[in-house]
Amino acid sequence: MTTTRKLSGRARKAVLLVHVLSAAAWLGIDLALGILVVVALSTEDANTAGVAIQAIDLFAIWPMFGASVVCMISGVVLGVGSKYGLVKYWWVAIKLFMNVGMSLLIAFSLRPGVAEAAKIGKRMLAGDPTAVIPSDIMHPVVVAPTLLLFAYILSVFKPWGRIRKSAQPAKRERRDLVGAV
Repeated sequence: MTTTRKLSGRARKAVLLVHVLSAAAWLGIDLALGILVVVALSTEDANTAGVAIQAIDLFAIWPMFGASVVCMISGVVLGVGSKYGLVKYWWVAIKLFMNVGMSLLIAFSLRPGVAEAAKIGKRMLAGDPTAVIPSDIMHPVVVAPTLLLFAYILSVFKPWGRIRKSAQPAKRERRDLVGAV
């Protein structure tokens, strides 16, 4: 029989605060990224578009990746140190899976795409009329905040229950019929 060490009340609150703040920072950076992408794609001014798309490369990727990693680590600590566990409940397991997946996408998919878009932004600022920001940069701006909001909803409503039923049978109260009359 394995026992898990639970976090004390204060430690749990501290880790929960870090988890909530890192998730909020992640969502905030994602929303700022979205604003800059919308500005870059919707403006007629090449200088504004170039600056907006370069700003994404300057501020978004590493802070967003850092927030996702802090969110993941604090979530793992909360899962291991609480009654919810890491993969006992569907909502926790799905959030962990989403966090790992989105962190990997930031590092290996979004980062190169944003770096390429920043080069296009630099060309726009240099006056290159052939420099056009790819419209597919809008996809992460829609998908990522949607997934993060879904994770928030999972945290609040905790749907679907346990992944599998407990291995220990439920204790039943036994009635002794002898002498019951």
